[in-house]
Amino acid sequence: MMLRIPGGMRPRAMLAAAGLATAGVALLAAPPSAHAVDAGSLGATAAQSGRYFGTAVPAGKLGDSAYTGILDREFNAITPENEMKWDTTEPSRGSFNFGPGDQIVAHASAHGQRMRGHTLVWHNQLPSWVGSITDAATLRSVMDNHITTEMTHYKGKIYAWDVVNEAFADDGSGRQRSSVFHNVLGDGFIEEAFRTARAADPAAKLCYNDYNIENWSDAKTQGVYNMVKDFKSRGVPIDCVGFQSHFGSSGPPASFQTTLADFAALGVDVQVTELDIAQASATAYSNAVKACMNVSRCTGITTWGIRDSDSWRSGDNPLLFDGNGNKKPAYSAVITALGGSSTGGGGGSTGALRAVSAGRCLDVPNSSTTAGTNLQIWDCNGRANQTWSATSANQLTVFSGDSQRCLDAYDNQTTPGTKVDIWPCNGGANQQWRLNSDGTVTGVQSGLCLDVTGAATANGTGVELWTCNGQGNQKWTLG
Repeated sequence: MMLRIPGGMRPRAMLAAAGLATAGVALLAAPPSAHAVDAGSLGATAAQSGRYFGTAVPAGKLGDSAYTGILDREFNAITPENEMKWDTTEPSRGSFNFGPGDQIVAHASAHGQRMRGHTLVWHNQLPSWVGSITDAATLRSVMDNHITTEMTHYKGKIYAWDVVNEAFADDGSGRQRSSVFHNVLGDGFIEEAFRTARAADPAAKLCYNDYNIENWSDAKTQGVYNMVKDFKSRGVPIDCVGFQSHFGSSGPPASFQTTLADFAALGVDVQVTELDIAQASATAYSNAVKACMNVSRCTGITTWGIRDSDSWRSGDNPLLFDGNGNKKPAYSAVITALGGSSTGGGGGSTGALRAVSAGRCLDVPNSSTTAGTNLQIWDCNGRANQTWSATSANQLTVFSGDSQRCLDAYDNQTTPGTKVDIWPCNGGANQQWRLNSDGTVTGVQSGLCLDVTGAATANGTGVELWTCNGQGNQKWTLG
């Protein structure tokens, strides 16, 4: 029987060649909720910053109570290991089988877990009838029909889809790999797949997913980056890039955070989609998670499996739980990294100030530096008008140099409903803020909390001061 390797996974010999072996449903718009998992768990801790922490799940393990006990306690997102891949969903032309995938979706729905769809177009785990197609019109029709049928079946139940998986070569060329899709349809098959996917389910996020694209200087990384940049410039619908992150014992490359940030600056979310690290060093796991936490548009992390015994790399013991389901030291390191520093609610002293409930960032409209500009929440983009620094003088500053401005309670007002704006920093009490351990940000002068008006979540929603009430629209993370 042929080994079914997880999406984005290669046999060990290929990992070694890549330098990565042991030597080296109504969930679409809402941020993940902590209620589906235990307080203090991976998922709940990630949810404090509007992120998810997920894992890959095979349908065959859903009957294992020890397995599902950890799954439902710890993880607020699920990726199916094999159940949505082409050889399972359409083994013969026009004959679809969604039963195994439906089992996983039903479990996720019952436990409040987000679903990532994985994967629609991939050169592996592909039925032979697809691989033997040589006519472009036929293959295009087959590919488009497969995408449309599968996405329509799961419409409204999938948060994000890996539309195309592993399309770039490992040969240092920065170009697409040889596959039936590339060989018959040319480079344009990826664009075709994304446009078809958007038409099939306009609400789902559409991702490109690949391995060995974590190091910024690698040709493969640059090839994918240039494709995403081109897509964004021409309006090709792409919402996110998945970094599989199968690391050797040393963990992520030093440039990993730079890679995530530079992709995010193109206007896409970034996600760590298949994380595992040989020997599961606490430091290596911490570094991987911190890289995501330090990029505001890094929206979530998925490990490829729960226990070491569940892993395709079981000999490397690469996961957060041992074969008996016990937490390893890396688990605690991940929890700490997800929680961030004591600066308040999880994050660093400089970065995006993210509204937890909305999943959007405190934003100076149009990057204005005009004194008195009222603030809003907007999709996080990593730009200067969303980068805030907590100073030793208890100020929250934005921009730098002569353009530096402070978060300011308008006109020294201290009543609920007072707008917050930017103003030249003057050391006044209405420009001093406390970043509290419960995630709230309170004005020193007023004692009121920084509040997203009306608990709304839409772009452009204003921000004001309001009586502290413990609600999610008053919780923020900096970093």
